[in-house]
Amino acid sequence: MRRYGKHTDEDDIRVRPGRKGTRPRTNIRPAHEDAAEGMVLTVDRGRLTCLVDGRTVLAMKARELGRKAAVVGDRVAIVGDLTGKKDTLARIVRIEKRTSVLRRTADDDDPFERVVVANADQLAVVTALADPEPRPRLIDRCLVAAYDGGLTPLLVLTKSDLSPPDKLLELYGDLDIPYVVTSREELENGDAVGRVREQLDGKVTAFVGHSGVGKTTLVNALVPVDRRRLTGHVNAVTGRGRHTTTSALALPLGGDGWVIDTPGLRSFGLAHVDPSRVIKAFPDLEPGTEGCPRACSHDEPDCALDQWVAEGHADPARLYSLRRLLSTREHKEGD
Repeated sequence: MRRYGKHTDEDDIRVRPGRKGTRPRTNIRPAHEDAAEGMVLTVDRGRLTCLVDGRTVLAMKARELGRKAAVVGDRVAIVGDLTGKKDTLARIVRIEKRTSVLRRTADDDDPFERVVVANADQLAVVTALADPEPRPRLIDRCLVAAYDGGLTPLLVLTKSDLSPPDKLLELYGDLDIPYVVTSREELENGDAVGRVREQLDGKVTAFVGHSGVGKTTLVNALVPVDRRRLTGHVNAVTGRGRHTTTSALALPLGGDGWVIDTPGLRSFGLAHVDPSRVIKAFPDLEPGTEGCPRACSHDEPDCALDQWVAEGHADPARLYSLRRLLSTREHKEGD
């Protein structure tokens, strides 16, 4: 056996290359300046369908993005085969900065937030006036998520032929939220489509709602026939709808605008919501928070908003609405 002393000749030592090779590692990544711009339409088991120059292209996330995930509505940079032909696969190498995000958690105790939709301009909260019964607590939670994520809320009330909308609209009147009321007959003959479309043209709108409220039926009435999705029915025993939409999907309106249909909701966790972001949706109340203690929940004895309203700077009903929305973070939907 050959042995080496303390003063060996380096030329006599054989260096075995590492298992990963001898190529030096670098943190420099390609800029992909020639990448094409695309929009994520849907995500299915790690494969993303994107719209690139009017073509649908199947892509996967590049390894260099790490754990950063793209969601429906994301603007992305794509390289590789962009023909959209069968059995081709492109790569998403960059996710552009988002203008808005709709987030939710599984429940209020879950610290892991999920981004449902990116870059939507508004959130259409669809609820039936009957069959199934309205769930105001769930509506409140959706509104909080919209305000927190930078989306403008829109109320869409369906099945007005079964129950009048007055009571529910009164509950949200002080929030000044735009709304559209539809009936099943109006959806069938197309009368309601025009009223809804007026609120959607030129915008990217995410649709959310409890299962069975007619959300996907409404979306189908708005989009071209070849883009329509399957619909379900409401269980007569439980009063709950069946999930027919299992993944979010962006669909063109046929004109200027997009609708994003999302799976029916059973719950909407708000563990990620910061009250300081929700207050921004109340410009008449926000200046009054300057005197609030640090990390104020805006629903405690020394909250400065009480004095702000008492001095006549804002309507007391607006403060009540804000606190009702913020309280949804403390009480689970259905409580």
